[in-house]
Amino acid sequence: MGKLGQFILNKPQWLLLIVALALTALPIAVWQDLTNLSDRNLRRQAINMDRIIGDVRTYYAQNVVDRVNSSDVEIQTLHDYHNTEGAIPIPATLSIELGKIISASEGHVRYRFISDFPFVNRKAYTLTPFETQALERFRSDKDVKQLFHDTEGIRWDHALTLATPVVMSQTCVNCHNSHTLSSKTDWKVGDIRGLQTITVFQPIAFNIWVFKWLLGYFLIAGTIGFLFSIYQFRLAGRFRTMIDELAANNEFLANISAKLSKYLSPQVYRSIFSGERDVEISTERKKLTVFFSDIKDFTATTERLQPEELTEILNEYFTEMSKIAEAHGATIDKFIGDAIVAFFGDPETKGTAEDARACVRMALEMQTRLIELEKVWRSRGLEHPFRARMGINTGYCNVGNFGSEERMDYTIIGAEANLAARLEGIAEPGGVVVSYETYAHVRDMIGAKALEPVRFKGIARDVIPYRLDKLTEPDSEETDTLVSKIENLSEDARKTVLEALTTSLGPKPGPRRSNPAK
Repeated sequence: MGKLGQFILNKPQWLLLIVALALTALPIAVWQDLTNLSDRNLRRQAINMDRIIGDVRTYYAQNVVDRVNSSDVEIQTLHDYHNTEGAIPIPATLSIELGKIISASEGHVRYRFISDFPFVNRKAYTLTPFETQALERFRSDKDVKQLFHDTEGIRWDHALTLATPVVMSQTCVNCHNSHTLSSKTDWKVGDIRGLQTITVFQPIAFNIWVFKWLLGYFLIAGTIGFLFSIYQFRLAGRFRTMIDELAANNEFLANISAKLSKYLSPQVYRSIFSGERDVEISTERKKLTVFFSDIKDFTATTERLQPEELTEILNEYFTEMSKIAEAHGATIDKFIGDAIVAFFGDPETKGTAEDARACVRMALEMQTRLIELEKVWRSRGLEHPFRARMGINTGYCNVGNFGSEERMDYTIIGAEANLAARLEGIAEPGGVVVSYETYAHVRDMIGAKALEPVRFKGIARDVIPYRLDKLTEPDSEETDTLVSKIENLSEDARKTVLEALTTSLGPKPGPRRSNPAK
């Protein structure tokens, strides 16, 4: 069964051929059975007619011809002809006696000649409801010449009765009106004296085997259908099992992919699972805008916090920064300790200029969010909240999958990426420093101050950094506290403090410290 089903699945044209043959075989089977049925009915009718004619011929020979030939007296027609020599039966008697003979000898045909006005020396007829209704109908409507009655109820032995009226002729009127045994003596020509009924029995069960071709067709078709249903049932069970397994596998893969998405940038995750990016070692050179940030004095801060507190605050910091990065379309490369590495331009890009502008917007929003978080962290008792430094550079980098066939990492490398890290190293806490390549794309959207040219390690040219203007003011509570303390100082002390603040907040000439790329 399994091999047959597999064969049909592999070659569906055979199934179409079988269906076509089945549709063609049905009318052929019906035609063959109709031919057999017609042949059998014709044969039976011929046999019945032969018997009926034989019975009539025998009756006529015995009761008419023999009596006429053997008699020397005058021939008479009587209803009780049996007791009179040379007498022959009248038509009514002939019909009555022929009906008894035919009904007795022919099991499938019954003939009755009946009247509700029999001669007084004869037994009264018992009329069926149909015969009674037929007499009433014939007498009320002389135009009705025949009525049919279909016997119902017994489905295995169907019967059909034909009733025709017995109409009085002039000869019949003369006889009946003058006969001493007639129960009615006022007959007129055209009156309905009685009925002549012929009932034909059709044993349906007997003819069922006439449909041998059709029965054979249904037997074969039913067997094939039954076997096909069993196969379909088994196949459905297998499909249900496969669907359940697929659902379980899909759920498992969905869970795995959801977990893997936590380790990949959303853009990279989508490009891999949509099939846009192959998981193989390959890189390409693209112009990117690279972003670096880290937390000022993170090591010192960690020494003041318990590991649990540090973990909670650091995760909160990364979560908030990641939301902002994702909102602006950044590809987060990695987290290195307290540092964040991200870039714009791959795998999705809006053009070099727009990528640079999006990166600057992201950095400024991050710094704004950190000022808001500073208040939250201070309310929790954190004495030195996180303050981030950020650096941005635009230039050509190699981006793609680096590593081995078994272990890969989607990242960027190149001198321009290192330059972004160096720019972050010279930024003040809460500040953003960009290269000229980046500043050229954002000069119309934000002000910036050019710093002194710097020669960074690994960079073979002088770089002019640009410090972006801050969009927010320092915490007002801290400012008020600082101002109140300054106001309490003497005039000379206040001048000294203000000079020191001016010197520390202003730009310092000469090269600044540089940190290696993280």
